[in-house]
Order: sequence, then structure tokens, then C-alpha cells
Amino acid sequence: MLRLSNYTLNQYKNQRHHLVKILRKKGISDEKVLEAISYLPRELYVKPSFINRAYEDTALPIDCSQTISQPYTVAFMTSLLNIKHNDKILEIGTGSGYQASLLYMLGAKVYSIERIQEILDNTKNIFKEIGVKITTRLGDGSLGWSEFEPYNGIIVTAGAPFIPKKLKEQLAIGGKLIIPIGEMDSQTMYIITRISETEFEELERDRFKFVPLIGKDGWQNGD
Repeated sequence: MLRLSNYTLNQYKNQRHHLVKILRKKGISDEKVLEAISYLPRELYVKPSFINRAYEDTALPIDCSQTISQPYTVAFMTSLLNIKHNDKILEIGTGSGYQASLLYMLGAKVYSIERIQEILDNTKNIFKEIGVKITTRLGDGSLGWSEFEPYNGIIVTAGAPFIPKKLKEQLAIGGKLIIPIGEMDSQTMYIITRISETEFEELERDRFKFVPLIGKDGWQNGD
């Protein structure tokens, strides 16, 4: 596991370890993911007014009516990817940067797309502060990022009305797309695995609630 630089981790060490215990009780068993969570300083990714709640297992608001996902959700989705060192992972929805940082700590080469400039600028500053090297861009995440395809994994941190075709096409053979699909207020987590150039396997898992995936192959203007 990659370690963070330029940041002292002692202040919230006990809270992080308590969070890991909670995630274990909820069924997260991937030791590499749990270890990364035990080091990743979630307090950096939340608004200052919510720092005292940074290690609650709950989603919290960030700027521009977006959220930092519940730690359980982050751990669950990350575990589904089964990341190996140097895997190329595309994240749709940079948001707070917490999910992208976790992927980086697990040894992935992370590419992340965000549609809101203010959020992206703030998050890039966090990446710089702790020495996280993630390739980012502003754009429509529902269309993916063809420049760096194929990806070993694609993780979508927003709920979509259907599975975007271009995201499936940008998977490597054996790669997985993790994406919540459903209505605006509730989605089912889908795991799409590319079997061959033309074949895909789809599995459905638990129900979640995400902010909407806005874009050409997502929700239109949040409606």
C-alpha cells in the first residue's frame, strides 16, 4: 500500500481505527481496503464545519450540493474492483477526492473526471497537500475518458438512469464497471465485467442512494 506524504496522521488515528471496526462489522473484509482507510485522513475531505463528524459512517455535504460518500459505500465499491498494483482505474465524479485517494493508496493509476470546476480545484489542492498523484480533468463523466482506455476498472460515484455505453466500451477485457443504476432517489449497485470484445456479465448488488450522474449519458440537468 502506498503511504501519504506531507501529512501527520496521529490526530485522528483512534477515530480511523474505530471506523475500520465499524466497517468490519458491516461485512467489509478486504484487508487492503481496510488498511488504506485506517491511514486515509477523511477530515481533510470534509467541510471544516463537519470535521467532528469526519469518521462517522455517513455521507456528509461538501460544496455545490454534492456529498462525500459514506465510508461503507466507498469501501464496498472499492472492494468490488479487487485492485492490483498498477491497475488503471477511471473514477467518474472526483467530488471530495476521498475515493480517488483510496484507489491511489491501493496502488492504482487513477484517472478522475469531475463536472464542477470549483470542486475540482479544491480537491486538486488536497491531492497536492498529501502527495497524491491523480490525473484529473473537467468534463462529462458519463462519456468516460477515451484518451487513456482501456481501464481495468471504472467506478462511478453518482447514480445513473442506465448503464452508459461508452463506459462499458472503455473497459479492458476482464475489467469491471461499478455503477449505481436506478431512479433519482435510489439505485441498485451494478457490477459489469467485460468478458470479451462483445460480451459483458452483469450482476446486481445492494441498494444505495447517490447524487445524480449529470451528462449526455446520464441525467439531463438533474431532471
